[in-house]
Amino acid sequence: MTQSALDQLKRLTTIVADSGDLNAIQQFRPLDATTNPSLITAAAQQPENRELIEDAYAQAKQEGYQLDQLVERTIDILTVKLGVEILNIIEGRVSTEVDAALSYNTEETITKAKELLALYQDYGIDQNRILIKIASTWEGIQAAKALEAEGIHCNLTLLFGLHQAKACADAKVTLISPFVGRILDWFKKAENIESYPIEEDPGVLSVKEIYHYYKQHHIKTEVMGASFRSVDQVLGLAGCDLLTVAPNLLEKLGQDMRVVEAQLNNEHAQTDPDQPHEKISKAEFKQQLESDLMAFQLLQGGIDGFIKAREQLALLLRQSFGLDADFID
Repeated sequence: MTQSALDQLKRLTTIVADSGDLNAIQQFRPLDATTNPSLITAAAQQPENRELIEDAYAQAKQEGYQLDQLVERTIDILTVKLGVEILNIIEGRVSTEVDAALSYNTEETITKAKELLALYQDYGIDQNRILIKIASTWEGIQAAKALEAEGIHCNLTLLFGLHQAKACADAKVTLISPFVGRILDWFKKAENIESYPIEEDPGVLSVKEIYHYYKQHHIKTEVMGASFRSVDQVLGLAGCDLLTVAPNLLEKLGQDMRVVEAQLNNEHAQTDPDQPHEKISKAEFKQQLESDLMAFQLLQGGIDGFIKAREQLALLLRQSFGLDADFID
């Protein structure tokens, strides 16, 4: 019996659902799942999640939070509640993102991560099933380093270049999420090109470079390709440690009957590197980030986008519960 591309891919790579849609996660039953502020905001607008929102608001109010702190606490509780619902469906881990507004503040990122974990523990969730998701700024990576040293697992997101991946390796983070589709979008616009053959896709090539570097230098951090625009991009990274894929592409993969072959292979990648891995300093990281216009723009743009999504969710909650900045019932 001929297998779908999705079934073949699952034999080569751990497939992760990139979604906060509980129905989609129920349908595809991935091992792991990832969420972000945009996905949480989308999930909050689904009628079936109304009870979760009301429960989150009631809990925040009961805890004594006031005004904007009430809304922010409600968002954190809602984010964790959705994570718990996802974990009730899947067997593996869920990635839960720290407020992107804290991306350049190491200490506040650590504090927020522990607040989110405490909420999960209140719901009886083992912290080994949680990946704290943090933007791959220097400050975010240092927060992850401190958290990992305490046994708190992290997923470093908005990663667009090898310099970010090297810093994450130094921090001994559990997992990184190098982006594919956003890199492609950037180069298409910058070079005024409609499309690239998959073997020349700049997003796919970026993840391959990071994967090979990690395997060559025996770095244990898992590589999870993220932010896909097409089935071809997903299949172009078959064999990667993990791939987090949106439900619409999972559905297309389930209907695609082409033969899938590994494009990345751990053993093949582990040839002797030209140079040993050397730790990257803060100055080197900043210099390499600033000299890479694509990574610099996409990192900041991604952070701004997640901040905006959280603000949209805050507005939605204020409207939903009849709140404004000056008065609460």
